[in-house]
Amino acid sequence: MSLPGDTPARTRLERIVRVDHAGEYGAQRIYQGQLAVLGGGDKGDILRHMQAQEQVHLDTFRRLIAERRVRPTALLPLWHLAGYALGAVTAAMGERAAMACTVAVEEAIDEHYRAQVEDLGEEEPALRATIETFRAEELEHRDIGLEHEAELTPGYRMLAGVIKAGCKVAIAVSERV
Repeated sequence: MSLPGDTPARTRLERIVRVDHAGEYGAQRIYQGQLAVLGGGDKGDILRHMQAQEQVHLDTFRRLIAERRVRPTALLPLWHLAGYALGAVTAAMGERAAMACTVAVEEAIDEHYRAQVEDLGEEEPALRATIETFRAEELEHRDIGLEHEAELTPGYRMLAGVIKAGCKVAIAVSERV
């Protein structure tokens, strides 16, 4: 919803920054939940590596929220709980399920970031470059998940489908709320 004086371009950019901040916050919480369960195991270092990259993404969007004076999503408390729960539950299902969660989330984010880059076109070159860099790192995370047998998770297609659908809903509502 636009406020008086807002331009459509400003509103669109606010939505991009808002939703990307929310998504990176949720990703941090997913890794925190996974690390709570698997942090001492074989996958701990891998999860910490991905979490460290997500922290850079989150810090960047926190800075953009402040610099561009964008209202964060009002749903951050929900994403705080939901992200952690998703991470902890999939990790409790096993290392492969944790990796399946990563693959599903990153595939949804890849689609989302790709659409944003296309939508921005030649506008906002710095923001577009940031999103492209983060997209490449998200694809790295997806590939790590695949390398660590995500697809061998029992019920992988269903689990991944549910997680992707949840991500798409979270993206849609976080842009606006």
